[in-house]
Amino acid sequence: MRIGLFIPCYIDAFFPEVGIATLELLERLGHDVEYPRDQTCCGQPMANSGFNAECIDTEALFVRNFSGFDYIVGPSGSCVHHIRDNFDAVEQTDEVKEVRARTFELVEFLHDIEKVEAFPWARFPHRVGLHNSCGTLRRLGHAKPSELHEPFFSKPMDLLSKVDGIEFASPARPDECCGFGGTFAVFEEVVSTKMGYDKVSDHARAGAEYIVSADSSCLMHQKGCAQRIGVPVKFIHIAQILNGALA
Repeated sequence: MRIGLFIPCYIDAFFPEVGIATLELLERLGHDVEYPRDQTCCGQPMANSGFNAECIDTEALFVRNFSGFDYIVGPSGSCVHHIRDNFDAVEQTDEVKEVRARTFELVEFLHDIEKVEAFPWARFPHRVGLHNSCGTLRRLGHAKPSELHEPFFSKPMDLLSKVDGIEFASPARPDECCGFGGTFAVFEEVVSTKMGYDKVSDHARAGAEYIVSADSSCLMHQKGCAQRIGVPVKFIHIAQILNGALA
């Protein structure tokens, strides 16, 4: 299976270890992974700020970079959500539609497409609190939103439960937004910060040593909030655990 590795710009700039873990994990699973070196931002920050038309060049570049792959996989729910659901500044040719349809976030790719049953190289003897970002929860279907009367499921938890030694903490309000929300954290700083304080405190009360998520942007926001109010929790992307970060 030929996979195009999509690494969002903020991961490239601030969390390269997440991109490396994603590459290594996909290769461990036997895939031919390529990283198009001309890739840049997918356009999400501009679109979220109301400048959708200005995304046309970044969207066109994304299509040129990733056309022809069996799958495009990225370790960011919010970016994949943008590509699949809001990637409409560029003309919707068959090629564009094909690229959008073949783009998957890492967790859903491993769970829904690969159906991975084991991570024998991974061990993580810690108690973790799972954070599902709003986009992955309600647009990518990572887990059951608490407001819906449906049977419980959680794709990240299902994958993580296959890692030796891991335990789960259960925060009181697991689906509550952490307050990041991209540009929301800039324009509504006070509200965003208070939401972040509440989120990390909830995980800490539940006994989490680590907060794990499929979105580094949410982890970045929560880490800053935790450091500011002295909450002693650590933060790690799910790709790093599944790749055997502490084995």
